Amino acid sequence: MLARVNIVAALLVALLFAACGGATPASNAPGATDTPANTVVRIGWGGSPDSLNPGVGVLSEAYTIYGLVYDAMFELQLDGAYKPELAESYTVSEDGLVWTFKIRDGFTFHDGQPLTAEDIAFSYNFYQSHPEFPFLNAYTSYFASVEAPDPRTLVLTLTQAIPNMESQLLYLFVLPKHIWEEHAGEDAADFANAAMIGSGPFKLAEYQQNQFVRLEAVKTHPLYPPKVDGVVFQTFDNQDSLVQALRTGQVDMITEMPATAVAGLRNDRNVTLVIGPPAAPDIADIIFNQVAPENCPPDDGVCSGHPALRDRAMRQALAHATDKQQIIDVILLGLGNPGLTLVPDSLGIWYNDTLTDYAFDPVKANQILDDAGYLDTNNDGVREMPDGSRDLTFRLAWPSDSTGAPRMAELLNGMWAQVGVKTELQALDPDALTAVCCPAFDYDVILWGWGSDPDPAFLLGVMTTAEIPTGLSETGYSNPAYDALFAQQAVTLDRDKRREIIWEMQKIVHDDVVYIIPYYASNVQAFRNDGFRGWITDAGKVELSDLSSLSVIEPVR
Repeated sequence: MLARVNIVAALLVALLFAACGGATPASNAPGATDTPANTVVRIGWGGSPDSLNPGVGVLSEAYTIYGLVYDAMFELQLDGAYKPELAESYTVSEDGLVWTFKIRDGFTFHDGQPLTAEDIAFSYNFYQSHPEFPFLNAYTSYFASVEAPDPRTLVLTLTQAIPNMESQLLYLFVLPKHIWEEHAGEDAADFANAAMIGSGPFKLAEYQQNQFVRLEAVKTHPLYPPKVDGVVFQTFDNQDSLVQALRTGQVDMITEMPATAVAGLRNDRNVTLVIGPPAAPDIADIIFNQVAPENCPPDDGVCSGHPALRDRAMRQALAHATDKQQIIDVILLGLGNPGLTLVPDSLGIWYNDTLTDYAFDPVKANQILDDAGYLDTNNDGVREMPDGSRDLTFRLAWPSDSTGAPRMAELLNGMWAQVGVKTELQALDPDALTAVCCPAFDYDVILWGWGSDPDPAFLLGVMTTAEIPTGLSETGYSNPAYDALFAQQAVTLDRDKRREIIWEMQKIVHDDVVYIIPYYASNVQAFRNDGFRGWITDAGKVELSDLSSLSVIEPVR
């Protein structure tokens, strides 16, 4: 699931941008004495779900919990392959418009009610009927109708054949109709879903935002009955505390850590360190407010961005003034690769590896700004707009729960000062940052990030004109040629032709410097090898907090 990383999201766990809250010692968390200690897995992370309602959840931690509590039509394996989950089998009509799914028998919601095709149809129609939902509604864009002719048959008809149906259904979590139908109207986004009844291998036992989530195992799940009795996700207010909790045995696994802790954990005989490509890639981004006045959202838009950032020459100069390798070395201690576009390198064929990055070259950056008329006429070290109306002082904000962003902001402050650009640094609460970001566009530059779907369509959609008023667009970027290509790739069935279109889209936004992508980070996680065994560490990609590991691990006897 694509999710904003702090925010990302999702089945997605951020390395550096994860929502943080106050720490409660894991040993004091509810559930600590409910069952024998060695049957409850304790996972430390720096975030907390923002909502138990899948329709409105935004943070990556929320999607981690959704993936454990709910079932979906397909699951994504760590090798990138899709595997039917609720679907026992399916057929596709010759024209690609009608998908008929045979639903597995034996799935039951946590309150004892059976899961049927009617629940799936209700869920899909529910997500489609609420365009205000930040993410899940978009997956239903090409749904013409969803019907359940009998309890084990689902018929999904499309308006156009699409090439990525599996990824569209991957995160459309199936909700119990008998609970949600009372909240399917205008109050859908307000439903707290405190009981969080799903059909997945784990069920919600207790939740305190910014403190912990306690899940109990559903040993009767027809596909993935866990071997453990439960999982507690414990929030820590800083990553050093996470590392210490792992060392002392307060937690069994941590989803993130400061890069400085890697060397020490490698030498701890009770700890196994796992480093590799993330299962759901995280993309750090430097976001420029470039919304044009004519595209300012009429209801919510403030659109107070510095006008210089609407100039591509300015953004190109800032790209040449950004030393990505230094950022990687300082923040990640080398555990990442320089980024190019929102489509990350770990998406394989969809990543355009032919693009040439903007070399770190302050001399060239200064020349670009000179040529564009941004001069320092009063010799105070800060350039001015060509018309002299204001200087180049940009507000630079980031989520206050991020561990890496403050250091990156300091680095950018020094790098950009070399080319006559001043930054005013400010950390904002994630909710406050969302409020000024989009669709308000009441900012200049933001440091944030995304978590990626296995298919690039959602990330590509972030940069379309249509998403400016919805809040999905962070930048306000608008390019009719790009919009047309986005619509074209969405219905191009030939894989090679679709890849060509997606590569061209990446070239357009890279040339326009819609974002600066400082890096694609490796996923760095760790577990205690004296607590539980069976963690999946050799599947090519790394994610220890999802079902691939949590359904198979067992206590070390």
